[in-house]
Amino acid sequence: MQYDVTIIGSGPGGYVAAIRCSQLGMKTAIIERYPNLGGTCLNVGCIPSKALLDSSEHYHDAIHRFQDHGIKTGKVSVDMPQMINRKAGVVEQMTKGVQFLMKKNKVEVLHGHGSFKDDHTVLITKDDGTTEEVTSKKIIIATGSKPIAPPAFNYDKNRIITSTEALMITKVPKSMVVIGGGVIGLELGSVYARLGTQVEVIEFADRIIAGMDVDCSKELMRSMKKLGVKFHTKHAVKEVKAKGKTKAIVTYAAKDKEDDLQTIEADYCLVAIGRKPYTDKLGLENVSAVKVDEKGRIEVDEYLRTGAEHIYAIGDVIKGAMLAHKAEEEGVFVAEHMNGEKPHINYNLIPGVVYTWPEVASVGKTEQELKEAGVKIKVGKFPYKALGRAHASMDTEGMVKIIADEATDEVLGVHMVGARVADLIAEAVAVMEFRGSAEDIARMSHAHPTYAEAVKEAALAATGNRSLHT
Repeated sequence: MQYDVTIIGSGPGGYVAAIRCSQLGMKTAIIERYPNLGGTCLNVGCIPSKALLDSSEHYHDAIHRFQDHGIKTGKVSVDMPQMINRKAGVVEQMTKGVQFLMKKNKVEVLHGHGSFKDDHTVLITKDDGTTEEVTSKKIIIATGSKPIAPPAFNYDKNRIITSTEALMITKVPKSMVVIGGGVIGLELGSVYARLGTQVEVIEFADRIIAGMDVDCSKELMRSMKKLGVKFHTKHAVKEVKAKGKTKAIVTYAAKDKEDDLQTIEADYCLVAIGRKPYTDKLGLENVSAVKVDEKGRIEVDEYLRTGAEHIYAIGDVIKGAMLAHKAEEEGVFVAEHMNGEKPHINYNLIPGVVYTWPEVASVGKTEQELKEAGVKIKVGKFPYKALGRAHASMDTEGMVKIIADEATDEVLGVHMVGARVADLIAEAVAVMEFRGSAEDIARMSHAHPTYAEAVKEAALAATGNRSLHT
């Protein structure tokens, strides 16, 4: 079988690349090793985790907030199997949607493990051991990533688990240790904390979500502590072992007291210390021009081409944030570059989001990054507790922070914690794409009462302490 372009991997980057390639008139094939399309994001990542986050938030509200709203529910309990079933239904609907899009756009779907036989030939190994080959003028590697699980953590998929297994627990645990205070660990930790699990987070850095603005870290930690989550920052995990079939024992120590070992026994230990590119078993050794770095990431140029100019790589297998929307942008970028167009991606303006409640969202530079770079800035903040809409919905935790250049007033970074900031961040991205100023945001009319008013008020504060409602 001969194609203009073949994509290995059907996650957000891969399937979006396939759609755009087909739209541009290329004969396109996509290879997926698993029965369902959508990759990690749709099957065991973004979509199912958000389904559980929403379910856990509804339960928590029923227990803690409905009475204040004048809603009497009687005894409320968790039906964990139904929660997992609903999550599975959402996943099934989304994966079928991707399958429909492939059919609609005349993309050939080939199931099996794809690997390089040579520069232009991909070998597809099926579950029954049979193989077939496809040749392609151009090839896109979009195989994504998988959780990191060091040998010392004794990952067993039973009591010592990753995010994959954490999405399939059918009984609310009494206790859980989360190794890693990043996005995945905090999102899933918050799910179970809301359902009643005693959650403890062990983080090597001096704060959670260490890659985001310090104010965001402080706000989110304050909120999660109210849920009963315990944090051990500046601590390192030394070993994790299963205790029979029902417990996990985590041994850890403070970074400055490594000989003072401590242990926690819990129903589960969730290993959430990051992800690594899925680039092994791709037969890259059969394509000499394709190189990987020390972390297993494929090296690409500014056009996302590998050393072999007809082979591209996108998403989690290359440098940069491991985000579904980054991969999608890269998929479109590559398709259009193949077609002779001149696409562009501004990596500085790809937003990051933590889907806890309150949510965290960020785009551009942090205050710390700008100060370290010697950029003179001005900062405006506005608390959610001063918003009428936040009080109406009882979502008063959080703030919006806008950082602007001191001389030009150009917005350099926007950092938010609060209800629906995952959606609000798009306003900041749009303004920053057009190199807008804090004054621009401050003079735009924002509907009242809305959460978005916090963005306007933070902009007013950044332009010279002009905030109207603090």
